[in-house]
Amino acid sequence: MTTPLARYGLAIVALIALASPQQSRAQTSPSGAVWSIPDIDALPDDAHGQNVRFGRRLVTQTYALIGPLTADPARRFAGNNLACGDCHLEAGTKKFGAPLFGLFDAFPRYSARRGLKISIEERLNACMTRSMNGRPLPGESPEMQALVAYVKFLSSGLARADTLAGHGSGDMPELDRAADPKRGAAVYARVCAGCHRSDGAGLPMDPEALNLGYAAPPLWGDDSFNDGAGMARISSLANFAHSNMPPGADYLNPRLPVEDAWDVAAYVESQPRPRKAGLDHDFPDLLDKPVDAPYGPYADGFSAAQHKYGPFAPIRAAIARLKADEEATGKAP
Repeated sequence: MTTPLARYGLAIVALIALASPQQSRAQTSPSGAVWSIPDIDALPDDAHGQNVRFGRRLVTQTYALIGPLTADPARRFAGNNLACGDCHLEAGTKKFGAPLFGLFDAFPRYSARRGLKISIEERLNACMTRSMNGRPLPGESPEMQALVAYVKFLSSGLARADTLAGHGSGDMPELDRAADPKRGAAVYARVCAGCHRSDGAGLPMDPEALNLGYAAPPLWGDDSFNDGAGMARISSLANFAHSNMPPGADYLNPRLPVEDAWDVAAYVESQPRPRKAGLDHDFPDLLDKPVDAPYGPYADGFSAAQHKYGPFAPIRAAIARLKADEEATGKAP
């Protein structure tokens, strides 16, 4: 009998091969130390080593361990069958693939979205409730403890003040026009649909068992990230696509032209996805709201469509004027 996985044949095998971790590249930190991603296999099989390895599995196998189809209902924290590693590539170690290395000592830090300082646990739970469309992990839970241990492990060997190149997803030039979903649809059909499917539903390892995850994750629809996630911002998705897609690309060898990356991101962002309640409470200071936040309210008078697709330079100029006025008068707009 042909299994569901076999029906997909070599397509899945090829995707897995392209997505497998690459050998770490050494970096020089500002302190002058040469730093490489630490070797998780070198950890002893003690409580700490087991905790860190569990954290890595949570990043790469989120769907199986805390997804909505997990056997124990109490452990169903994620609301979709994605893996954290679908955005944090190579288990959070790929440069400009939204890496997790070097982040542990950055917290607590100020969150404009919350309007206050947040802990590393709160930052991880922002991913749980937005990218994973789920519910927060309790701070004392084994899962939260393991995720924090893994993020801390990826910072091994770094001084507290050190920052490394490669955080985020890149910073390619913006367009001087609005990104075009219609043009992006053609880019998607040519470049993306072979893996993520024409309906954006992704390529499951087994269509009858989504708790086995995806070879290529869904980009919209019920099993994707919600509209409050970082990837729901066009700049995040466009830069991520430019630095990492299609599989095999990286920031040194992008395969998508800049214009195509912006337009295909616009097409993906134009599609339906889960809604997160309470987004109107994000960013208590609206002047700190990212220009491409795809939901209101806004302080600058520009339309939701321009905030979603650009161009963003006029919005930035307006925000700069509003901030200057606020400083001059001492009053919020």
